[in-house]
Amino acid sequence: MQDTESGKSGLAAIVLAGGRSRRMGSDKAALDWEGEPMLARVVRIVSQRCDPVLVVAGEASAAFRGIDDIRDRAAPGIDRSKVHWVTDEQEGAGPLGGLVAGLARAAAAGADLAFVCATDMPLITPELIDELRLGLTGSTQAVIARDAQRDHPMAGVYRTDAGPVIADLVAGGERRMLGAIEALNTHRVGVSDPDWLVNVNAPEDVHRLRAAAR
Repeated sequence: MQDTESGKSGLAAIVLAGGRSRRMGSDKAALDWEGEPMLARVVRIVSQRCDPVLVVAGEASAAFRGIDDIRDRAAPGIDRSKVHWVTDEQEGAGPLGGLVAGLARAAAAGADLAFVCATDMPLITPELIDELRLGLTGSTQAVIARDAQRDHPMAGVYRTDAGPVIADLVAGGERRMLGAIEALNTHRVGVSDPDWLVNVNAPEDVHRLRAAAR
């Protein structure tokens, strides 16, 4: 993974990787999933549709500290010229702060849109990005996935020019990702495969998914 930005396209990716993985008990970014670290898997998938791919995590995060190991264990198929680390998220601002930092970097790279996801979503596919993008209209600021239970703001396509609106929320003390979609003109999409939206927060989540895949 590199820090220089060379590629530009209309759609960037923002992978939020700065969480502390308290419930997992170990760094989720480095967690092995089908032979590669989970972060590397997510980056490989989203890079099929997005350029650049921005991995957002502070320098004190476990994901950033372990990047050399993650890079060494990554499976083939990642164009590293597309992938860049973003470390300037506001400390203590949670994933919403990471979203602000990622959208600002995506806009600076020339992207009008950004697909946003978390590092702990091992079942995402390029088709998820395609379906979300189809939900965009001229007035839509964000398109997020929704399943039968809830909204998924960390599975969405956001316009990069919505970044200042979200930055104002963070400055006002908002820390919920749901706060962003409440403040934006947001369209919700019921995607064709809800499994794409599964995230893993604890060891039992990992065991359950692996058992289901057998």
